[in-house]
Amino acid sequence: MTDDAPHPIEHAASTSRRRGSRWGLRRRILLTFAVGSTLLAVLLAVTTYGLSRSNVIQQREGTSIDAAKRNAQAVQASLRGPALTVQPALDALESFGVQRALVWYAGGWSPGNGRYQETALPQSLVDRVIEDAVPARMIVDVDGEPNVVVGWPLANDGAYFEFFSLTEVDSTLSSVRLSLYLAGLITIVLGLLAGTVAARRAVRPVADAAQAAKSIAGGRLDTRLEPSGDPDLGVLASSFNDMAEALQRRIERDGRFASDVSHELRSPLMTLAASIEVIEGRRHEMPERAQAAVDLLSSDVARFRTLVEDLLEISRFDAGAVRLHLEELLVSQFVRQAIGVSSLPDIVLTTTARAERMLITGDRRRLARAVANLIDNARIHGGGDARVGVVVPVEDDAVADRVQISVEDLGPGVPVDERRLIFERFARGGGAGRRSGNDGSGLGLALVAEHIRLHGGDVWVESRHDGRDGARFVIELPAEEVSDE
Repeated sequence: MTDDAPHPIEHAASTSRRRGSRWGLRRRILLTFAVGSTLLAVLLAVTTYGLSRSNVIQQREGTSIDAAKRNAQAVQASLRGPALTVQPALDALESFGVQRALVWYAGGWSPGNGRYQETALPQSLVDRVIEDAVPARMIVDVDGEPNVVVGWPLANDGAYFEFFSLTEVDSTLSSVRLSLYLAGLITIVLGLLAGTVAARRAVRPVADAAQAAKSIAGGRLDTRLEPSGDPDLGVLASSFNDMAEALQRRIERDGRFASDVSHELRSPLMTLAASIEVIEGRRHEMPERAQAAVDLLSSDVARFRTLVEDLLEISRFDAGAVRLHLEELLVSQFVRQAIGVSSLPDIVLTTTARAERMLITGDRRRLARAVANLIDNARIHGGGDARVGVVVPVEDDAVADRVQISVEDLGPGVPVDERRLIFERFARGGGAGRRSGNDGSGLGLALVAEHIRLHGGDVWVESRHDGRDGARFVIELPAEEVSDE
């Protein structure tokens, strides 16, 4: 196994994290309430149905035993006469309205009624009542119909059996089941509602903390969480506020440091620039080699001035000391003005009628600096030949909410694997040795990325769309389309 191969434990852990990330806290809380309410509903339904069924059947068996006992006593009274036949007993039962009875007497069975013959009696019940002379009951099915059979021993080796239908009991239990289904469904729905409310209340502090963190990341350093009376959430709010306070103090300290550095760097730079101007004023008195040295020195001082300004700007980003002065800008008009004050003021802007109507909200100075840096980049690395365009990256019938500003050059282009790297500080890519100039500070594209990020946009580099050699830098910003009126 090579060193680059993932360890099984690390792979399993990463897989577990990916699986866990599919379910947020809100969903997990809702799932917990859903499973809990379902289990509770099932448990209550099963318990309630079991108790109801037992009580109903016991009640039915009790009434059946009482009725069978009364009818058996009537049959016993009918058999005390001189006749040795069960017909008087059967007549008595018929007068009582009993239709599902059998009588064992004198070694024979009385004729049954329809399905209710002696063959429907369980043999164990017959043996217990006739042989053991013990009253007994049993639940049997007669052609699919549930019945309670009650057997009662009689004098003179006789026995009385009667069938009692449980159809009404089944109907009652069916109603109970339906009621329990409805109650269970209501319980689950209420559990889901309770879970939704609980999930919102549980996630709200996390959402508030996330929003506060986003505000701080956006530069609003005075953002704090409201103190909570909940002991657990109070710790979260207190810790977050302490962290935000410490971060604010550190950023303010770094901001003051950036201001001090700005003063300390600019003072000797101004002195050096003034000295160069004095020397250049007497340039005609110098020999040729001294003039060349002065030219090199003047070029390096100018480059040093640019580098200092870029470093100070980057330090302001790091310190969070950047504040945007927002105003509404018509994109095409603004880009024309930015080109006019750039290092290549004669570049022709290519735009469309729809792009002319696009409006952005931004800091004019910082966006102009971003466009100027891209033009400088094209001048330095593209042989001075560049093209600027403004387009709307949607179809004509679609709502436009973004606008793109592109700067194309005819340089060697940027390899695919370096297209993200060049927006990092002091990064010039692997093709730096093939560049046409050396006067870049390595911070220009990094500043472009920072400026555009503050405006909620994006910047990237790609190949030219016309197939020619070169790079195409694209700034995409939020925008809205205004009417011509």
